[in-house]
Amino acid sequence: MSEAKAFDVIVVGGGHAGCEAASAAARMGARTALITHKIETIGEMSCNPAIGGLGKGHLVREIDALDGLMARVADRSGIQFRMLNRSKGPAVWGPRAQIDRALYRQAMQDEILNHENLTVIADGVEDLIVEDGRVQGVIGESGETYNAGAVVITTGTFLKGIIHRGAGRIPAGRVGEKPAIGLSDRLYALDLPMGRLKTGTPARLKSSSIDWDRLEMQPADAEPIPFSFATAKIEVPQISCGITFTNAAAHKIIADNINQSAVYSGAIAGRGPRYCPSIEDKIHRFADKTRHQIFLEPEGLDDDTVYPNGISTSLPCDVQDRFIREIEGLEEVEILEYGYAIEYDYVDPRALDAGLQVKAINGLFLAGQINGTTGYEEAGAQGLVAGLNAVRHTRGEERATFDRAEAYIGVLIDDLVTRGVTEPYRMFTSRAEYRLSLRSDNADQRLTARGIELGLVGPVRVEMFHVKQSALESGREVLKSAAMTPNEAQKLGWKVNQDGQRRSAWEFLAYPTIAMTSIETAFDQVAALSDPIKSQLEIEAMYAGYIERQKEDVAALRREESLVLPEDLDYGAVGGLTNEVRAKLETIRPATLGQAGRIEGMTPGALTALLAFVRRRPDRKRSANG
Repeated sequence: MSEAKAFDVIVVGGGHAGCEAASAAARMGARTALITHKIETIGEMSCNPAIGGLGKGHLVREIDALDGLMARVADRSGIQFRMLNRSKGPAVWGPRAQIDRALYRQAMQDEILNHENLTVIADGVEDLIVEDGRVQGVIGESGETYNAGAVVITTGTFLKGIIHRGAGRIPAGRVGEKPAIGLSDRLYALDLPMGRLKTGTPARLKSSSIDWDRLEMQPADAEPIPFSFATAKIEVPQISCGITFTNAAAHKIIADNINQSAVYSGAIAGRGPRYCPSIEDKIHRFADKTRHQIFLEPEGLDDDTVYPNGISTSLPCDVQDRFIREIEGLEEVEILEYGYAIEYDYVDPRALDAGLQVKAINGLFLAGQINGTTGYEEAGAQGLVAGLNAVRHTRGEERATFDRAEAYIGVLIDDLVTRGVTEPYRMFTSRAEYRLSLRSDNADQRLTARGIELGLVGPVRVEMFHVKQSALESGREVLKSAAMTPNEAQKLGWKVNQDGQRRSAWEFLAYPTIAMTSIETAFDQVAALSDPIKSQLEIEAMYAGYIERQKEDVAALRREESLVLPEDLDYGAVGGLTNEVRAKLETIRPATLGQAGRIEGMTPGALTALLAFVRRRPDRKRSANG
């Protein structure tokens, strides 16, 4: 065996979580190793060829605000950009892009393989080196030993992954790639709380065999809006996707053969994502529906493969053949790869702290589907936080966290480590209590300064951020100094109260009937501002009154969060707790009173008892900041 190779941080896995973790650690100056089975599959999109969406798009923008990779890479590979929820307020707009798989993989590899402070190693990881409750490194399938002060595991669906099609079972992390058996066994041996989850994917279809002329087509936005605040313009050609529907004939075939589905035959123990059900689930749970929508999404500009979003399945191949060819436009379709379900091990995320470190093992961090989530965006966000905190751990620094009022990233991680999961977790805007201020358009204003403070943001992005902040501040001053009387506004056709009070352009923008286009017509100094700055300020002004009220709610949250619960708190000594509540507190060991309050089953009486007990401790901390 060769001499051990030493790093500050080791990241296991080259998927979306692994890439963000490795990049974050390397950006902070840590000697980082990314260990993955195949270098050529770094950045692979295992399932849906898309990035973003409702809630998910917010996460992508937040990753970008912290100088992560996903948004920039998506901008280099997106072939159909669409802003979802346009008919609603900007707080719930969801940036989404259909992605060219090959372009995304290549762009991500360009970033990772040329990254300063980052060494990429082709090897599997079979074991962890753990001594006295502290991780010391990993052992590869090659027999090589790699030492590090912190390890981030981002194994996706590879932990004892099994592919199911009908009665067939194939050990695999994804099609054509072997699962991680030894590492899974090691995690079980460490007595981590683990379970099984599942996800699924539809068949892949040959584009040239689809009758596109019979289908409704959905074009990209006329003016694509990039994910990254650093991208000036989308240069990739844009395409349309097709829309079709299942029908009664297809439903009958599925219903008649549902007992052959791996999910309904009992072959799979793990639970699947409720919000992305298989076609079998849809037929079973929504028996009154006569059809279900399918988006036919091309997988690339030069790829003849189409992803039929909406018909994920684990039915046998012959049944897939039959029901798919009942669908309009797919009567003569050629199936390139049949759909399947994949079942895999995960770790109960309540075993982690808010920095994504395993509480029981010093220096071991987990990110992505291993924590019970689903989706590239959720994985990438966790990867960034895990990479950040892995570095801070090696430096003896306190963990860095994001709270629920600060970022969707904070909502995601707090939900995971406080509540755990009973199914693969997916982000939605509805999960955020403060979504009026946690908008996708202002992610950089919310988080980039914090990223700079943490050492996550490179010099190019720092300069860009300061230039934009200066332009926004100047723009606000222009809008707040430009003013007119209600009488002058009325002459422009604006409906405002005739109370004689002069109002600024900023105040006029709060009216739902007065848009920036009207403001810039009335005020030359506003018209002189750049279009991106005007767009941003229009949204800010629209929400200004609501945001002020929400700030009071945020202040209340932070007061609640301010009381730190000691890590060694003896919950057995706290009077007034039920056995169930005490057991949950012992398992989760919340960091603050606010986090304790979000534990399922926690009562006001239990919180009061906990508060009184902690306040009597002479060593208590007043706030999460010490």
